[in-house]
Amino acid sequence: MSIPTDLRAERPSVSFEFFPPKDDAGEAVLMDAIRRLERARPDFVSITYGAGGSSQDRTVHVTERIARETTLTPLAHLTCVGASVAQLRNVVGQYAAVGIRNILALRGDPPRGGDGTWVAHPDGLSHADELVRLIRSLGDFTVGVAAFPDVHPESPDFEHDVEVLIRKADAGAEFAVTQMVFDASTYLRLRDAVAARRDLPITPGLMPVTNVKQIARMSELMGTPLPEAVVSRLAAVEGDPEAVRQVGVEIATELAEAMLAEGAPGLHFITMNRSTATLQVYENLGLTAAR
Repeated sequence: MSIPTDLRAERPSVSFEFFPPKDDAGEAVLMDAIRRLERARPDFVSITYGAGGSSQDRTVHVTERIARETTLTPLAHLTCVGASVAQLRNVVGQYAAVGIRNILALRGDPPRGGDGTWVAHPDGLSHADELVRLIRSLGDFTVGVAAFPDVHPESPDFEHDVEVLIRKADAGAEFAVTQMVFDASTYLRLRDAVAARRDLPITPGLMPVTNVKQIARMSELMGTPLPEAVVSRLAAVEGDPEAVRQVGVEIATELAEAMLAEGAPGLHFITMNRSTATLQVYENLGLTAAR
């Protein structure tokens, strides 16, 4: 079945997200995690781009490996950062050549080290909806997009984010995946606002916290605020890595239960290239029996 069909199925969809390794050793660790998580039979898996599109080649390479060497369905990431339309067409062609037909179309974040201002390639694209249209024009692809329950850092307000997501849907996007969620109400608010106007399944991103400093850094980079209830629970055990992992799993499990109970179509686990905490949440939710 296609990803949008999976997201409309009666059982919850499950998917996993990994980040691109920096070297061959990191790639070996990543592939080991992927094979461990393969037993959960996720509906799809994805490999992100590094900051500012810095890891495009390795992202494409690892995504191709997943398509060739595993039973998993890869969702290929593609961003506009630093790329001309010709280069974007080339990457889409690379994906198509190995049978990858699901692509997550992203504008992407500016490279780190600058002033944070988005600057398009002179021969490139400026917005994700433009990238969606380009991909759809190149063949029979299923295109997903990003969603921002806590408001995109460059957005003036929530309503603007809803309008942007509507434009992506109108351009041909068939589903959306959110940034990591730590407050179920923000996800539900976005889902309901979009559902009132378009049939666009939105699956929430879920990250079991295993490192307090790491999640604080990611929260700042993504513009995703950490609720005080989450911060206080993690701070209480910050000096004990195993306790942090257990509390992180508890928080993720509680969030997942709340969102699934309210009709979320599935869960997109942000794994940080590790399998243990993700599998524990998965098992806590009883998803094994549902698949």
